[in-house]
Amino acid sequence: MAKVLVVDDAKFMRVTLRKMLELADHEVIGEAENGREAVEMYRLLQPEIVTMDITMPEMTGLEAVRQIIQEFPEAKIIICSSMGQQKMVMNGIDAGAKDYIVKPFNEIRVNEAVDRVLK
Repeated sequence: MAKVLVVDDAKFMRVTLRKMLELADHEVIGEAENGREAVEMYRLLQPEIVTMDITMPEMTGLEAVRQIIQEFPEAKIIICSSMGQQKMVMNGIDAGAKDYIVKPFNEIRVNEAVDRVLK
């Protein structure tokens, strides 16, 4: 299955996503806790998919999406948002993200988004 980079400033959210992804036979090859780390890790690891939180310190998820897509136009990024962040989700899609999932995470929706982005 896919090699995934999980990006979220909350360790609990990273652990939750990791478990869901691994149960679906994906391999989490890295975790980052802010946008700056996400960009650096993307360059280093070249994951097949990135799950990207929007609101993070140092560099937001939207800024990280823009930078990754600028350097790697083929990048497959799934935005992770909290309820009520529809405008941010649309900004993420406009920046190049391929899909989105809403917190709290639903395992079925997470897997559907990953499968859709992999196609």
